[in-house]
Amino acid sequence: MPQVPIIMPQLGESIAEASIVRLNIAVGDTVVADQEIIEVETNKATMGVTTLCGGTVLEIRGVEGENYAVGSLLGILEASEEEIARTGAPVMGDKTEESEKGAEEENLHFRQTEQSYEEPKLIEPSVKGLPVPAGMKGAHYISPRMRARMDELGLRGADISAIAGSGAGGRVTVEDLENFLEYIHKWPHTTASPMRLSVADAMLRSWSRPLASVGLPVMLDAVLEHRSRQNPKPGLTLYVLRAFAIALAEEPATAGFLIGEKIVHPRAFDIGVAVQVEDGVMVPVLRNVDQHKVPELAEEYGKLVDEARTRRLKPDQTSGGIATVTNFGTFGLKWGTPIPLPNETLILGLAAGIKKPKWSDEVNAFVPVTETELCLTFDHRVVDGGGAGLLLQRISELLQAPEKL
Repeated sequence: MPQVPIIMPQLGESIAEASIVRLNIAVGDTVVADQEIIEVETNKATMGVTTLCGGTVLEIRGVEGENYAVGSLLGILEASEEEIARTGAPVMGDKTEESEKGAEEENLHFRQTEQSYEEPKLIEPSVKGLPVPAGMKGAHYISPRMRARMDELGLRGADISAIAGSGAGGRVTVEDLENFLEYIHKWPHTTASPMRLSVADAMLRSWSRPLASVGLPVMLDAVLEHRSRQNPKPGLTLYVLRAFAIALAEEPATAGFLIGEKIVHPRAFDIGVAVQVEDGVMVPVLRNVDQHKVPELAEEYGKLVDEARTRRLKPDQTSGGIATVTNFGTFGLKWGTPIPLPNETLILGLAAGIKKPKWSDEVNAFVPVTETELCLTFDHRVVDGGGAGLLLQRISELLQAPEKL
């Protein structure tokens, strides 16, 4: 019977590799077309590899916990001629008349001889890290020899910045690096997950810009009172996200990003929301937030947050955002300096709501209010402190009239 390859698919535009989390099949199992048979983890999400056709599992070559490049052979199915004809699935070892005459590259890619499908290609994660102790200093210059050794190990400048250098001017030498690696060789360690490596990579790229943060205390009583009358009750973050989008739509240059001598303005006000997941953060994006009120956004917001927590977001659900909202107040934090994603200029943090007394001229006494701190981190090349302050003030104003959000 014909044999059909199970290959690591292209799971996203910029994704070149994935790690197998779980094999949902065994040799001899019967599967149907589009059945999710392997669960894999990329640096962005957990996704499923599905079958191209129905058949019987003849061989499994992928191993749980290992990384594989896109296009790697993970297993083989045995399928009937009828099923192949119905689904158009690629067949291993099938040389068509077109291929012998020199078919297009796309057809050759899928209808190869069995020899072309070798053992799956195990690969190392594309971003690696190196733990370093604090309290040590080193020079910033990296020699060509040192750079070559770092490339071999998959290290970046930030990974060696705390190594004490013995070279001229405190320069870190290859010998210093090797001694340090030997020094930490027996330290307790764990393998960083693809999610953690992705966060590390994004934050390193973000920190290459001059970032600054400002904060503003904001009353939440109006929002909390409005929220109490809704059924179902929208999340507090959703109110802030909506006010953020409206304020940005009024001043679109604030959310622009600098490319050379141009500030590129946003085409749409798509805002991301940071969701804590195991060993990292995912940022699903709500579209055209400035054009939809809170009740209209609530269902999609809840769906995206749930899918983020289970790491089931698709690539198009996490791309294209112009700014992000993060509610670190859920952890009881009163202040923070969140870092925007590399492709964004702004991130707005929401701190914990705190009950405190506030003087009221109306009753000539202190009254209890709920106050939070809005913390805005921004690319200082694009936005100045004054502009950031005005943006926060406008968000605060909008939150005092939640019925309009």
